[in-house]
Amino acid sequence: MADHTPTGPVELGAQMDYAEHDRTYKAFLALAKYGSLVCAAILLAMAFGFFVGGFFSATILFIVIMAVGYFILR
Repeated sequence: MADHTPTGPVELGAQMDYAEHDRTYKAFLALAKYGSLVCAAILLAMAFGFFVGGFFSATILFIVIMAVGYFILR
């Protein structure tokens, strides 16, 4: 059988799939961005609901923060 292992240094071994790397990096950035938005919106809505005292108003605030954040982060 033929041996197809690289014979050079490790740094020059395998070919990189740069298109897949770019897609993975963009997916990671989107997850970090929108995950942070969700966490911040939940915390703000929970604080608003605690101090003002209303589940419905906190839910509306959460939806508004998510909508505004989505358009800002696009």
